[in-house]
Amino acid sequence: MRFIRSIVPVAMVAATAAVAAAPAAAAPAGSAAVREFEGTVVSVNRAERTFRLRDSERGTVRIRVTRSTRYERIDGLAGLRAGMRRIEATVRRSNGRWVALEVERSGGGGEHGGDDEDDRGGDDDNSGPGR
Repeated sequence: MRFIRSIVPVAMVAATAAVAAAPAAAAPAGSAAVREFEGTVVSVNRAERTFRLRDSERGTVRIRVTRSTRYERIDGLAGLRAGMRRIEATVRRSNGRWVALEVERSGGGGEHGGDDEDDRGGDDDNSGPGR
C-alpha cells in the first residue's frame, strides 16, 4: 500500500509536466505568428522590395515583399505609392524582418457576394408570369 501512494504523486507530476510541454512541442520550430497591419504607405523602396506602412495603433513598420506575396486591388509593388491610405498587409516575422504574405487595399464598398433572390428581381412565392 505504501508503494502505491508514492507512485501516484510521481505519475501525476509527470503527466502535468507532459501536458505543460505539449503546446510548445505542437508548433513547428520554423513557424512564425501572422500579424496584420493597416494604414498609410509612408514610402516605397523598389530596389530593396520594401515599403513602410504607418499603422495608427502600432506605429510605422518596414515590410518586405517577395515573389510569393499576393496582392489584391493593387498592381503589385509597382502599384504602391507613398500616401496611399487603407492598405492592409498580412505579414510574418522572418529573420528579424516583416515579410508580406498578402498586401491589399481595404474597403471599397460595393456588393461582396450575396446571392439574394430579391436582387435578381425574382418573386418570393414563385407565382409570377411564366412559372
